[in-house]
Amino acid sequence: MIIQAIANKLDMEKLCTDSYKTFQIADFGCSIGPNTFFSMQNIIEAVEQRHHADHGNSATTLEFQVFFNDHLSNDFNTLFQALPPSRPYFAAGVPGSFYGRLFPTSSIHIGHSSSALQWLSKVPEEVVDSSSPAWNKGSIYCTGTEKEVAKAFSGQFENDVETFLNARAEELVGGGLMVILMGGVPDGISLSQTSIGKFYDFFGSCLVDLTKKGLISEEKANSFNLPLYFPSAKELKTLIERNGRFSIESMDEIVEQVKSAHALPNTQNHISHIRAGTEGLIKLHLGTEIVEDFFECYAKKHVETRFVFAENGADNTLIFMILKRK
Repeated sequence: MIIQAIANKLDMEKLCTDSYKTFQIADFGCSIGPNTFFSMQNIIEAVEQRHHADHGNSATTLEFQVFFNDHLSNDFNTLFQALPPSRPYFAAGVPGSFYGRLFPTSSIHIGHSSSALQWLSKVPEEVVDSSSPAWNKGSIYCTGTEKEVAKAFSGQFENDVETFLNARAEELVGGGLMVILMGGVPDGISLSQTSIGKFYDFFGSCLVDLTKKGLISEEKANSFNLPLYFPSAKELKTLIERNGRFSIESMDEIVEQVKSAHALPNTQNHISHIRAGTEGLIKLHLGTEIVEDFFECYAKKHVETRFVFAENGADNTLIFMILKRK
């Protein structure tokens, strides 16, 4: 879908003039690889194909610069050590939140973000305030079933998307593309009904177990919330159109067909996968000393209940978008 979008939507004549043959790509929320390397390689190959289709054998060779962006806490050492040795681009790391400016004005030709934009810049303050009607007691995420909680999370998401789009609009050249793949929910279905929602329920139940054992205080357990929000495609479309700085070139909902592919996974591999995405949050909120206890509890419960989140709810949905800078 990315290759097709670049072939059909990218104006190489406008983006690459005779005096400017360096093509710059940024991956927002790169993590530590290898997924980001595959994505960047695909984009570069598609751009080269488009460039040669426009100019044939007389096409000037493009040079590519790829910027890998993620939070300051990201393990950039691991990322750089894993860089493909024969990569056809110059690589650089850009640490910092993508909810703000990261690059000079009109310097990026293609922006890319995969499985990152559903992460909020912060947990809404109301959901951890016991005096607020949006207090999210008993849950660690926005289930979508509690009106005030959902309002708080959606408000934070709206602010974050506006900030993200405004920053990218300054950084992308006119006509540049922004590719976004992110988690979402089908219109009219709450996150709690989906497979990923069932997983968060299971994850949260481990906090309850540790609280009962006296390893975590109730106050800390009740104030632990994941800074995540999964919008519907309709909701996201409205926010992008309201911002007005990008045209939506394509927008698709992709259903993750995971039920048939997931028997009970290998516990060690499964725990490693879960730790990669959540250990930092647990350390930050609950303390380093509780991490091993938490994942021991998770592993034991995972085996005892034979929990497979893919089989316990509606299929997960991904939202895929190609935006063009106006």
